[in-house]
Amino acid sequence: MAQTTHYTELGLVNTREIFQKAVRGGYAIPAYNFNNMEQLQAIILASIETNSPVILQVSNGARKYANSAMLRGMAKGAVEMAREMDSQIPICLHLDHGDSFELCKSCIDSGFSSVMIDGSHLSYEENVALTRKVVEYAHPFDVTVEGELGVLAGIEDDVVAEHSTYTQPDEVEDFVTKTGVDSLAISIGTSHGAYKFKLAEGEEVPPLRFDILTEVEQRIPGFPIVLHGASSVVQEYVQLINKYGGHIEGAVGVPETQLRQAAKSAVCKINIDSDGRLAMTAKVREFLANNPNEFDPRKFLGAARTELVELMKHKNETVLGSAGKA
Repeated sequence: MAQTTHYTELGLVNTREIFQKAVRGGYAIPAYNFNNMEQLQAIILASIETNSPVILQVSNGARKYANSAMLRGMAKGAVEMAREMDSQIPICLHLDHGDSFELCKSCIDSGFSSVMIDGSHLSYEENVALTRKVVEYAHPFDVTVEGELGVLAGIEDDVVAEHSTYTQPDEVEDFVTKTGVDSLAISIGTSHGAYKFKLAEGEEVPPLRFDILTEVEQRIPGFPIVLHGASSVVQEYVQLINKYGGHIEGAVGVPETQLRQAAKSAVCKINIDSDGRLAMTAKVREFLANNPNEFDPRKFLGAARTELVELMKHKNETVLGSAGKA
């Protein structure tokens, strides 16, 4: 299939320029996953209110859920919404954890401005070959490509891994050179989902492997690094969910202080998905429990959207440092 929609027709940007600015400025661009209108509205509103560049992130599962044509229209609507609010924030539409060339190609053809090809489950040589193939298709359309070295544990959408494998710093230079990727996701101790760490009572979350991050920076200086699985699993939301009938026990995330430290380095994109899910679920449960006669989805989804805006404003301002950088 020939290229059908170029991302510039939707008003989107790729990640090249915003990553360069983030690396120089010591902050990270937020990459927020969305599946529906309320999540997308919250991302755009929070980004406008904090004047932050933003990456709208779509997993393969979200694409199946929302329909690719619908997503394209939603992304275009998100840009138009920002412009109607007199905001010129850069907005990127990114495929999260693409697992095949065909999926990446389909997203590029439908208007995505950036794609991730995750070959981390393959052998090193197969990962290089697959990533290179995606890069060769994407770059003529000026679409940026994110690759991955190392495996993150956890479960999120279609991404499942029981054990993590730290990124080997001695591979990164060869991988970047051979593939031509624009950014690299590495594994330094983050993981997918709400259950990132199994802790004994009184035990603290283990620190991220900043030694690996530092060595990666030294081997590919100035190259954009990405952190996946970087939700902090806000305990306020976990407690609300459990208070109003949920059952989420032992869910622990990455401390925000560690993420702030990472954002000051070459890490210029931080992925946040679970925190948004927890915030929305907590507020929907709370609203319905306190308003048992209510059945208008706008009411409980509106409450969830309002909370999500506040969460993302906090992330942009305090954790990622992207506020005011648009």
